[in-house]
Amino acid sequence: MKFEKQLKKLESKILEQADKAFIQKQHDKGKLDARERINELVDEGSFVELDSFIETRFTNLGLDKKRYSGDCVVTGFAKINGRQTYIYSQDFARSGGTLGEMHGKKIVKVIELAQKTGCPIVGIIDSGGARIQEGVASLDGYASIFRAMVKASGVIPQISIMVGPSAGGACYAPGLSDFIFMVEGLSQMYITGPDIIKSVTGEDVNFENLGGATIHSTKSGCAHFVLKNEKECFGSVREFLKYLPQNNTDDFFDQGDSDGRILDNILDLIPEEYEKGYDMKLIINEVFDKNSFFEVQKSFALNAIIGFGKLNGNSIGIVANQTKFMAGVLDIDASDKIARFVRFCDAFNLPIVNLVDTPGYLPGTNQEYQGIIRHGAKILYAYGEATVPKISVILRKAFGGAYIALASRGLGYDKVIAWPMAQIAVMGAEQAVKIIYKKEIAESKNPEKIEKEKIEEIKEKFLDPFEAAKLGQVDMIIDPKDTRKIIIQCLESLANKREGIIPKKHGTMPL
Repeated sequence: MKFEKQLKKLESKILEQADKAFIQKQHDKGKLDARERINELVDEGSFVELDSFIETRFTNLGLDKKRYSGDCVVTGFAKINGRQTYIYSQDFARSGGTLGEMHGKKIVKVIELAQKTGCPIVGIIDSGGARIQEGVASLDGYASIFRAMVKASGVIPQISIMVGPSAGGACYAPGLSDFIFMVEGLSQMYITGPDIIKSVTGEDVNFENLGGATIHSTKSGCAHFVLKNEKECFGSVREFLKYLPQNNTDDFFDQGDSDGRILDNILDLIPEEYEKGYDMKLIINEVFDKNSFFEVQKSFALNAIIGFGKLNGNSIGIVANQTKFMAGVLDIDASDKIARFVRFCDAFNLPIVNLVDTPGYLPGTNQEYQGIIRHGAKILYAYGEATVPKISVILRKAFGGAYIALASRGLGYDKVIAWPMAQIAVMGAEQAVKIIYKKEIAESKNPEKIEKEKIEEIKEKFLDPFEAAKLGQVDMIIDPKDTRKIIIQCLESLANKREGIIPKKHGTMPL
């Protein structure tokens, strides 16, 4: 056979990469192998590997005996749902998936290729962090990855799938990505490990309580999605990618035949008593395509809802107040959650629809001390900066700064729609009366009666949506059953929206 020696060498190298002993090491831990993970994620037979024979050039401290072909990471491209995607998958079975110089170069290469070709990049992360034996070269590898991610930010979607540890500086690769998927009992992200924390602070923590999926999905807000196992996680990523464009140049809305169905029963979902909460997710399911809502960060800042939905099959960014929790107020965590989501939608030409029912920003010294002004301003900045179509529907309450952030014409909303029972004001009638008529009520012979009368007067004269409509602050007051139809018609009218941008390097968002 011609070139038999060379072909046998290739075969030998390929067999080395598929060594069953390394695969078994992962299986013994209840984890998939790096290539098995890619195969779970991509369309069958579509993965093409790049740089599979790269090796570290360092030999010190025992690295001469651990010169793994591919340098502990599998990189390449494939199709997911028929769409081109670039991928890297770290191989924990070999040297703990540690990142060295060449490992970093491989990842940078696929990020840059993804950016140049306008394709999403998906990182499957399972790594012990920087490779100690390579010293500063490994740290520079991370720096190069971070810079490549920053340059690609807003150009292509970037997704990190956490299926193992990500410690120290390695955490900032997922931290810089657009969305993070984690797996219960498997994923970990932390800057400093339990041993270091205990030596410095005396605090005794374990890995799960320090940086597991539950912590990052409920407390830190770093994780966007948490799944029960790896296979479920990869299936969820496949589904999620259906909602995202390939890159920042994709068109956002296809004007097809409108399914503007009438929502005859939508008011059954909302109590007449304004102080009572309800499940806004039921409203979302009525207004948008049935069962299309893909919620983001569903366990963090429960008073705010964000996620992607479909209207006539088109992807839409949805922001809503969840009145079941804290009456749907905006606080620090909700502000961060909403602002980041809005900026993603704006970067990738996804229109934004707000469903508004909120009494305002959360008062209290705790919020003030932690910087509610700075964090709350992030929403104002994100919406004020966004040039995609922005539609706001006020269901019941829109008060104070939260009204400005989520529904004000002055902030640049293209269409502000109100239901006839909506209340729009600086604050609720009860609070307004206590301030405006404090003295009159106190001096009255029947303070309770006077207070009730004044509350009704304020509601009629100032909170009524028709008062806002008189000033042009509300474009439409509609029958709630027409909500879906009206939103679709508004988006169709905004399909060719163009908004000029003042030349500048960038703004100074209140981070």
